[in-house]
Amino acid sequence: MYKPLIYLFSIFVLISCSTEKQQADLIITNANIYTVNDDAPKAQSLAIKDGLFIGIGTSKEIKKQYHSDQIINLEGKTVLPGLIDGHCHFNNLGLFMQTVDLTGTKSYNEILDRVTVFQKEKNSSFIKGRGWDQNDWEIKEYPTKYKLDRLFPNIPIALTRIDGHALLVNQAALDLAGIDENTVVTGGEIVKKNGKITGVLVDNAMKMISRIIPETGLEERIQALKDAENLCLKLGLTTVIDAGLGRYTIYLIDSLQQQCDLQIKVYAMVTASPENLDYYLKKGITKTDRLNVRSFKIYADGALGSRGAVLKRPYSDRDGHYGAMVTSIDDLANIARTLAKSDFQMNTHAIGDSANSYILKTYAKELKSKTNRRWRIEHAQIIDPDEFDYFTEIIPSVQPTHATSDMYWAEDRLGSERIKGAYAFKALLDINGRIVLGTDFPVEKVNPMLTFYAAVARKDLSGYPEEGFQMNNGLSRNETLKGMTLWAAYGNFEENEKGSIEVDKFADFVILDQDIMQVPIDEVPNIKIDGTYINGEKVY
Repeated sequence: MYKPLIYLFSIFVLISCSTEKQQADLIITNANIYTVNDDAPKAQSLAIKDGLFIGIGTSKEIKKQYHSDQIINLEGKTVLPGLIDGHCHFNNLGLFMQTVDLTGTKSYNEILDRVTVFQKEKNSSFIKGRGWDQNDWEIKEYPTKYKLDRLFPNIPIALTRIDGHALLVNQAALDLAGIDENTVVTGGEIVKKNGKITGVLVDNAMKMISRIIPETGLEERIQALKDAENLCLKLGLTTVIDAGLGRYTIYLIDSLQQQCDLQIKVYAMVTASPENLDYYLKKGITKTDRLNVRSFKIYADGALGSRGAVLKRPYSDRDGHYGAMVTSIDDLANIARTLAKSDFQMNTHAIGDSANSYILKTYAKELKSKTNRRWRIEHAQIIDPDEFDYFTEIIPSVQPTHATSDMYWAEDRLGSERIKGAYAFKALLDINGRIVLGTDFPVEKVNPMLTFYAAVARKDLSGYPEEGFQMNNGLSRNETLKGMTLWAAYGNFEENEKGSIEVDKFADFVILDQDIMQVPIDEVPNIKIDGTYINGEKVY
């Protein structure tokens, strides 16, 4: 008579002891997942809810614990945390996409051809372009304005060098800006030959042209941001660190993100003008799930390619030339002193060994009693061997493709001894324990696969040099992946919310068509992105 009761009781116990599955918005299964979490570096399956990772494990474990109306079987494809570009110019990329593209030109005549074709299509009242590099030409000398003057005597033209630190303009632009042989500039150069202006302006001299370039309209600015986003998402970037934004652009990015018209996440380095410093230091840090405004970008010197980087000894290929500081020593010291009293991060562009030396020592002085400020040196290209130890507390933010782009001519600038302290990524990592990797796009190409390849192989896309460039400073694949994910997030104070695939972090991840950690290294540049997700939502 008691058997039915015992049977019902047994069923009740089984039901109450079983684990009820948790509802997920999305489950990824049968994947090859690199989590960038040292405690659990590999996984097969993910569960996502409300934009966060809620479960990570084997496919069997996730199937047992979670259920979802949306389950994607990746059939062994590789998944990485969302890729982060540690130093780029996101807004400028979009604006650049609306101008004459001069990247890859092999001669000045090719520049002229591209400008002519562009003008026939656009009929612009002020022609802008970017991307030329005289180091890629057979005659490795700065161009001059004279052919531009003949082709376009009445239309102002401003063509920016690939690194953004030199500008070629025609006479119409010089006249509009009021620049002549008597014009004096500090922190830059108006290049002359036989006492005549050639049309090339370096660093601060470019500002006189910037003032006369017509402002871009609101619709064009919005479209530029969307164009840049589309390209970045297609290439697997979920967060970009924009190294130098003005107040208006930051407001525009925030507005578009709030309206869900811009999905990509942005860490904004505010251009450190007096007005911006005053405004943001009073306003304080701005943080949403897609925008973080807590740093200032400062320029110490110019670029090596345009001989604007400041060196301790003269350039090897230009007697008596040391480069030029873009920001004065006094202003740099004052900015550092001011920011040390705030919660904001100081991120300084420093390329030459002299500029790096001054910034490193200034940081050390101002931060001597402070911890975890995470101030950064952007580029850190040429370091005096005696000064690497300063990077124990200072984050190096470097761009691997700069090394493989510059290697053809960098030794000409620096000489055989000084080049040994240049592009020293492994040495910087060994000192600091972390390194942030980026591209500096549009100076270099946007594709993060090229960043990975250059960091590990230290070769360009032609496979040169066969043995790799200064391979003692190459990074391992694991180090490179961390530099593009978790360490980049750390450099933004965001390591607790992104940069690795862990429970309670934002569900930012990318799907690759090949295993980046296992394929032959020369295959890495050919890897394609099969899917990009931000906060669990597929955005590409």
